[in-house]
Amino acid sequence: MFAVNFNKTAMPIFYGKAPLRDYLKSIKIKNSKIGFVPTMGALHQGHLSLMQNSLADNDVTVVSIFVNPTQFNNPEDLAKYPRTLDVDINKIHILNPEIIVYAPSVDDIYDGNPSSQTFDFDGLENLMEGKFRPGHFNGVGTIVKCLFEIVEPTNAYFGEKDFQQLQIIKKMVIKNKLKVNVIGCPIYRQTNGLAMSSRNELLSPKEKEEASLIYKTLLTAKEKFEKNSALAVTKWVQKAFEKNLDFKLEYFEIADETTLLPLFRKNKSKKYRAFIVVFINNVRLIDTISLN
Repeated sequence: MFAVNFNKTAMPIFYGKAPLRDYLKSIKIKNSKIGFVPTMGALHQGHLSLMQNSLADNDVTVVSIFVNPTQFNNPEDLAKYPRTLDVDINKIHILNPEIIVYAPSVDDIYDGNPSSQTFDFDGLENLMEGKFRPGHFNGVGTIVKCLFEIVEPTNAYFGEKDFQQLQIIKKMVIKNKLKVNVIGCPIYRQTNGLAMSSRNELLSPKEKEEASLIYKTLLTAKEKFEKNSALAVTKWVQKAFEKNLDFKLEYFEIADETTLLPLFRKNKSKKYRAFIVVFINNVRLIDTISLN
């Protein structure tokens, strides 16, 4: 289905993959570039910054809004994930009414069979998020590959907050020989440093302020990493969160930025990154920072 006349302006909104494909074929000209921003909705300024990058780089920009069930290993997490489609469409319309929106149903994406493919990401899927969310990255790989095949973008934009996901998607593109350039974009933060996330909508204003501790901890960890070992920094972070009963630290890890393997001994020629996951009132927040 194809909807128009949103807010009295012709804005291309599609709810089915077949008409979207037809539309993209009808407007594509030789050597034109399609930019793609896949999202799960509950859009914030971070998402909009990805769209702005796409608008600057490409002739056409497509944004998908789809809460993908196959990447949730916790049914409660899937159920409470914020869904704000009308608000999201309005935000996109204000940014640029020429952006093409794809907001499919589960049936449209999965043809009545919402299940994941199994991928080999050379072990990247077994680290950090993979340890705590079994099957998560198979779900991510499944939906992103499916969306790439539908949209056939030249460039696709992802935020670096989900850095492990970004590396896994790059690996999936290489292994499946997909013709798309995957671009990682800097984390967009609130004024208090909290990384922008759709899950932030589940926090109270007070909790959002308290959550600034996550980024402050990362900044201090970066400072300490200059003169201390990864193990010493990790122990300091763990103790910092033990003192704050409103938080539950799921993990903090310092890893090689390319392989994502945990760091045991520093090598000046390599780049390292700190990864953190914290629960606040059962809301799971992730963040990361480059340590070089």
